[in-house]
Amino acid sequence: MGRYLARRLLHSVFVLVGILIVVFIIGHGLGDPAKLILPIDASDEQISAMRLKLGLEDPIPVQFARFAIGAATGDFGISIAQNVSAASLVLSRLPATLYLTAVTMLITVMPAIMLGTFAATRPRSLADRLVTVLSLAGVSVASFWLGLVLILIMAVELRWLPSSGYGGVSYVILPALTLAVQPLGRLAQVTRSAMLDELSRMYVTTSRSKGLTQRAVVYGHALKNAALPIITLSGHELVSLLNGAVVVETIFAWPGVGILLIDSITKRDLPVVEANVFVISILIMAANLLVDLAYAYANPRIVYR
Repeated sequence: MGRYLARRLLHSVFVLVGILIVVFIIGHGLGDPAKLILPIDASDEQISAMRLKLGLEDPIPVQFARFAIGAATGDFGISIAQNVSAASLVLSRLPATLYLTAVTMLITVMPAIMLGTFAATRPRSLADRLVTVLSLAGVSVASFWLGLVLILIMAVELRWLPSSGYGGVSYVILPALTLAVQPLGRLAQVTRSAMLDELSRMYVTTSRSKGLTQRAVVYGHALKNAALPIITLSGHELVSLLNGAVVVETIFAWPGVGILLIDSITKRDLPVVEANVFVISILIMAANLLVDLAYAYANPRIVYR
């Protein structure tokens, strides 16, 4: 396992270098940062002086080397729009995204597994059909519509929860519910399909013939063997949330990294865009590593060397 983790760390370094190259190339194609910083009526002399100050007159390899060294030390420069450190601005938004992601996954994964397993143990029954219909409805519903409906009902009409903002548990419930509906439906469907496949195998019949209870067969054997596709989809949903749920963050005024990235792209705030992409890339690689470790835990036959 140690050698595997060392290789993954080395691969991650190469991936980050590739991401930095792409971000650098795309960033320089957005426009002249000097013109973005200065007023629209700035003279050519002012623009030239600003370009010299920012090092934009240096050769491209020199600019990239300076950018890569800054990225390695966590220094992406100063935000053009807010005049603060780009890295500190992104890191200040990160706790909100992690908080929303954790709550969403908490109310998504286990309920979805329970619903999918419940349906699979009662194939073609009313309960199975009900779970299938509800999961399909959850996958089909639009997040922006659901968020607005929840605000209208829970915040405006009933006044049970705040409509927007960032704070304690009461503030995270509505955005987390809005984000959880689609992944809950997808996970429930995948769990049901995987469990139906496992429950039809011979080892399940053998386990039942040995006198094992239904609970022991389902949760002790079948669910563990069906875990790999569930873990895969859970990892995909985790990565999607870490990328930033921009629509939901906008509706609920949630100060996460997703809405910060969109605002930075709109304002062409290149240092913040670069810092945001870098931080999100690290989080995604960490999530993928967590999924790989979960594979090994769920199936001892998977050994990483």
